[in-house]
Amino acid sequence: MRHPGEIAVQRRAGVRGEDRGSSRTRPEIPDVAAAFLREQHLLVAGAADDRGRFWAGAMTGPPGFASPEDDRTIVVHALPGPPLDGLFARERAIGLLAIEPHTRRRMRVNGTAVQAGDALVVWTEQVYSNCPKYIQTREPTTEPAGTPARLGGGTTLLARHQEWIGTADTFFIATGVEGLGADVSHRGGNPGFVQVTGQASLVFPDYAGNSMYMTLGNLELNPAAGLLFVDWERGETLHLTGRAQVDWDPGDVPGAQRLVRFELNEYVHVAGTVAPGWTAPGYHRFNPPVPGDASRTSGERTARR
Repeated sequence: MRHPGEIAVQRRAGVRGEDRGSSRTRPEIPDVAAAFLREQHLLVAGAADDRGRFWAGAMTGPPGFASPEDDRTIVVHALPGPPLDGLFARERAIGLLAIEPHTRRRMRVNGTAVQAGDALVVWTEQVYSNCPKYIQTREPTTEPAGTPARLGGGTTLLARHQEWIGTADTFFIATGVEGLGADVSHRGGNPGFVQVTGQASLVFPDYAGNSMYMTLGNLELNPAAGLLFVDWERGETLHLTGRAQVDWDPGDVPGAQRLVRFELNEYVHVAGTVAPGWTAPGYHRFNPPVPGDASRTSGERTARR
């Protein structure tokens, strides 16, 4: 079945073809994807809570902690921390993203999941890979320390959170539609590509991608969204939940085909989610410029720490 939200977005974007979007995915895990999963130590998960609010979070472990048991089942030997903790006491829709920043490889798995002791069992419905565009290269230099713990939360962003978002080069977005499943996707660009427009609002560009429009297709039917920002130096994460709307006028934002405007309902700040002390990023050569980028050269660039 084709996703009606994806169809609507594709038509408005001028994309034609029956093989675009979630209809081109398959539920089985190919052997190459299974091998890739077994090598990973970072997964991003997205799901809706019992109030219908979407959240994105991270799970980490040594290579092999995400283990495909057959061509439709993955056992993750870890559980999501706050704010996704406890959600999978009963089976619910989940979006998973396995991402390996230093090689710019990523794959997505959408399906359902339930907690089984200290593990998460995932049954796949959609399995597919994505291109390496806009992924910044970086590698962890330490292991995650301790158990994830909440540092705070609220309904308006503090100054430090606004700075964090405004200087980010990467974030993740979780979306979904009842009956059509959940999804989590990567977004990247040069620092400053996400603009904080208020204490509870931000906007980011939608760059040219694979034209599947799975995120925007979900937003077409359900504006609920969860954003995840990672502090790669401290190993902390910032989780936002709210509502997102597509603005089809990109204005003068370089490289933007459209904009996405996000209004915050609540945020959670968590420590100990991922390993601290990642290497400095290498920015993707296709990242469009942002204000203040004039001194940067095209191609691969390394940020100062």
